[in-house]
Amino acid sequence: MMKRSTLPHPVAAGPGTPRYPGTTRMLYCFAVGTLFLYLVPEERPFLMVIQPSTLPNGTIIATTTFLVPSFEEPRARLLHMPFRAALSTIPYAEHWNPYATLRAAPIWHGNTTSSPHLMVDDEMRDFIARGLGAHGFTVSGLRGEVEAVRQTKTAREVGILCAVNTGTVEAIRAVRKCLYRGVREHEVAAVLDRTMRVAGLAPFFDIVEFGESAALPHGGHDGMRALEPGDFVLVDVGAHLYGYSSDVSRTFYPPFFPHPAPPRYNVTEKLAVWQLVLDAQAASVGAMVPNGTAAAVDIAAREVIEAAGYGKYFTHRLGHSIGIKAHESPYLNKGNFGAVLRLGMVFTSEPGVYVPDEFGVRYEDVLVVKEDGDAENISGGFANSPWEP
Repeated sequence: MMKRSTLPHPVAAGPGTPRYPGTTRMLYCFAVGTLFLYLVPEERPFLMVIQPSTLPNGTIIATTTFLVPSFEEPRARLLHMPFRAALSTIPYAEHWNPYATLRAAPIWHGNTTSSPHLMVDDEMRDFIARGLGAHGFTVSGLRGEVEAVRQTKTAREVGILCAVNTGTVEAIRAVRKCLYRGVREHEVAAVLDRTMRVAGLAPFFDIVEFGESAALPHGGHDGMRALEPGDFVLVDVGAHLYGYSSDVSRTFYPPFFPHPAPPRYNVTEKLAVWQLVLDAQAASVGAMVPNGTAAAVDIAAREVIEAAGYGKYFTHRLGHSIGIKAHESPYLNKGNFGAVLRLGMVFTSEPGVYVPDEFGVRYEDVLVVKEDGDAENISGGFANSPWEP
């Protein structure tokens, strides 16, 4: 099983990197033809082992081998995986130990004494990692150039991320136009899901909070709060397209709330915080440059909010990388000085201010690190005002 996307360029990180599907991925499953399903993983390991191989001219390519149950091998060959060469497999019978079978395979080029080093994906189920470790392998998480393959996106990946994140922002903007006094949070979430599905996206989470409920960054209330004039609406939502994720947030006023706001609602602080959070996001975009650190991006936004006296209300990190998973490394937090930004990395920037029992404001856009200048917004453009999110 593997991602539907084509494999990234190979890197020298041997002797191997096994992959196993997690439940957040769209997968090649044990199904003939082009049927794609979400898989509930079972106990039989089906692993893709990627190893570097050096050609006579010095070029490094990826050699891929599959550890597969013997009775499933014929179906594995019918999955139309995007390999030029015939599928290479290591089949194992039901009464064999799959990890011992993998260790005894000839792909380790006669290495029977030392322990081959396997980097495993962070969604590898624990019993598989433990099984590998107990049968002669040294197991670690992804790191170095192997991890950088996921972190650095190709132009094709950036295009898909742009489509899914822009589509998600446009869905939020479309649903905003339909809001009315008295509508409940859970009702808006349901309409938002349907709107994204109509656009061809597959929603996988949404947070809709009105008024003081938004003081909890990721919600926690029952979704029954009714929308009233003067309430901010905070929406945080994600969807999938071709296996890639969106993750965007907007905070805004509903269309029935007048602009400018009537004085009786006393929204001066809310409007000031709205602009403050937007300014913090702008500062993070300017710091999102090649060879900068993940910490520097967070700190750039955090300093803006702290200078305005709201530092204690910015309670989470600034953002994270995004791709196949909604949350990928590296993470933009003020302690992550070890992660250096590279051209083509894609991040969220989601500063927020959450005043307990009053209101919360957050924006989240998706940006790609460019060679020159500020990072590029690939989520449909930045918000303009609480009435133009």
